[in-house]
Amino acid sequence: MSRETVSFRLNGAPVTVAAAADRRLVDILRDDLALTATKAACRVGRCGSCMVLVNGEAVNSCLTMAWQLDGADVVSAEGLAAFPEADLVRSALAAEVSFQCGYCAPGFTVALTALLKSNPTPDEADIKAALEGNICRCTGYLSILRGAQAAVAALAAQQTAAE
Repeated sequence: MSRETVSFRLNGAPVTVAAAADRRLVDILRDDLALTATKAACRVGRCGSCMVLVNGEAVNSCLTMAWQLDGADVVSAEGLAAFPEADLVRSALAAEVSFQCGYCAPGFTVALTALLKSNPTPDEADIKAALEGNICRCTGYLSILRGAQAAVAALAAQQTAAE
């Protein structure tokens, strides 16, 4: 397939890359742009380790093709610092010792940040639904759920303090 130019915003900055239309975003991020927090694990959209935000929605970058990126706004795990919710998520997950190896942590962090941006007061069912596309092979999910709930509580406390 011929290479075409695709332009999009990545972590707030304009990016233009030459890629075949069917090239996966995960490969563009890792191989072309050296952003390695996005992991290429299952490559079939089942594990969530490659999760990024595209136009504000959490998506698997292994299922997102270059042709879908033109004009899109993409945020990888490296760009999450732009969102205050991400800091709360990272701190809460760390405090709960949610991960052992950390391979899946960027995907979980992206998913939880997307959730808190769209729903600042999710209940446990909302959290589980937001995380259902993420797999952790090292831990039980209870520590991850505790971290997610702690992030929700921290966001609520922050919003109360601001009022």
